Amino acid sequence: MSIHARFRNAYADFLLDVDLNLPGGGITALFGPSGSGKTTILRCIAGLERAASGTLKVNGEVWQDDALEIFLPAHKRAIGYVFQEASLFPHLSVAGNLDYALKRVADTAHKISMDQAVMLLDVGPLLPRMPERLSGGERQRVAMARALLTSPDLLLLDEPLAALDLKRRNEILPYLERLHAELSIPVLYVSHSPDEVARLADHLVVLDAGRVVASGSLADTLARLDLLHLFGDDAGVMIEARVDAHDDHYQLTCLGVSGGEIHVSRRDAAIGQMVRIRVLARDVSISTSAPIPGSSSILNALAATVVQMTTAIDPAHMLLRLDAQGTPLLARITRRSRDQLGLIPGSAVWAQIKAVAVLA
Repeated sequence: MSIHARFRNAYADFLLDVDLNLPGGGITALFGPSGSGKTTILRCIAGLERAASGTLKVNGEVWQDDALEIFLPAHKRAIGYVFQEASLFPHLSVAGNLDYALKRVADTAHKISMDQAVMLLDVGPLLPRMPERLSGGERQRVAMARALLTSPDLLLLDEPLAALDLKRRNEILPYLERLHAELSIPVLYVSHSPDEVARLADHLVVLDAGRVVASGSLADTLARLDLLHLFGDDAGVMIEARVDAHDDHYQLTCLGVSGGEIHVSRRDAAIGQMVRIRVLARDVSISTSAPIPGSSSILNALAATVVQMTTAIDPAHMLLRLDAQGTPLLARITRRSRDQLGLIPGSAVWAQIKAVAVLA
């Protein structure tokens, strides 16, 4: 299973020129600044916009091939599309909106039942309500449930949290994680939020000015020093970790990673469960000597090797890529610290991470 998309089209303000080979499962995030082409790619995939030159194949089915004069119209493409605004039918209740989507698909083609969609997005209590009586977060949950009920082969999410405040975004993210964990439908997720990308994505495509500047696994792509200018102060890595123990007295959780242990604020997760954490470069400090237990407030210290260094946007700073025995890390330090510590690629160091700074 895979998705191949090749689009080239000239617009007034930029040239879209992309050639993408994407996994046919999991969540692929399209990330980049405003105007980089993220939404345009989604619209071309959906058939809402036709590139002057393009080919598109989704899991072996040709949706567009200009050489063969094939262009499948939008209504014949098995997609679910969720926009920034929920765009629910205002004259229908939540139940009516969902039923409308369900009836668009033949009974024999149903992949997701009404009960399953309602459960996954927890919209049962909302079914009798009209859209005008829903909060922004509730409307987006209904919009996602409606998209799922079309039994899509591909789910397109175009910055579905962008119009929500921080509290509402945090309410929605667990539902997106549930969709990721429980459904096999591939998702293309447009976002300009590094937090959302790090929390949800498996594969990351970085766009700038209509072109692909990077495409690969989330962990590898986030750790690339040549892309960090696009993330700014949010540059960091995503780490898959195993829950090893809980300390109820201090309300901490001990996570196992390939380079050792990382303590974080208490997580509601079972022992042995795999979780994601995000460590920002600005929250990693460097020492050339092993920490003495009890001599510092910083709980986490991993033995690491300096792999690569580069000057940051701020010329006073350096960005370091580290390998903590298989766990990638980024650190931002001053050039003065680099010189005082005598750091070069290959240097053995200790990466120190505050437990309070690790993001869930």
